[in-house]
Amino acid sequence: MRAVLKLGGSLLYDDKGQILTDMVRNYAKVVASIIKDGHSMVIVVGGGRPARVFISAARELGASEAQCDWLGIKVARNNAELLCAALGDIAYPRIVETLDELETAIQFGKVVLMGGLNPGQSTNAVAALAAETVRANILLNATNVDGVYEQNPKISGAKKLDVVTVDQLSEILSGSGTRAGEYKLFDPVAIRVVGRSKIPTVIFNGNDPENLRQVMKGARIGSRIVH
Repeated sequence: MRAVLKLGGSLLYDDKGQILTDMVRNYAKVVASIIKDGHSMVIVVGGGRPARVFISAARELGASEAQCDWLGIKVARNNAELLCAALGDIAYPRIVETLDELETAIQFGKVVLMGGLNPGQSTNAVAALAAETVRANILLNATNVDGVYEQNPKISGAKKLDVVTVDQLSEILSGSGTRAGEYKLFDPVAIRVVGRSKIPTVIFNGNDPENLRQVMKGARIGSRIVH
């Protein structure tokens, strides 16, 4: 099976912004075991807290939204480099920066890593486009919540949805920001791509890397987007 994993950058840093090297290492071990089982994988890594710090400072200094986006893209690519280092020889040695390059890189049979691509796109959108490009069997979104909720999960009584349609997801996330650093679970571009390509998608809690292995085995973890 060919999978595309969007790995939230927030999973790789603690509350002080320090890199969780053990988390990076544990993800590399899980990915290596998945590859050993005969699967292939593209991993898109998000920017996380450091990206938001840079973007906030740049905005305060008068940067355009495009400049802020580029800062986020560069941080996400650096995060992808960390995972690439942890994966060693099973990883394609260069962080892919275009969809054309992705089509070439996937032919080498290695784990392909990406960060951001273009201003105005979240790494969620990049992951959806990557899944469409390589005709992935599944798109996985490892984030810091355990799925899609009918409203903000911080609100008492918010209900988690085990299954959600593309239209429902679009409505639930309609209030999410679209400026650099404000993308939530999915942005409008990611939702449209998943909808048009009917890519099987799972959003799950990535704080435990073992959840990735379980989802790949078909375990009912997180929320599934249906078409």
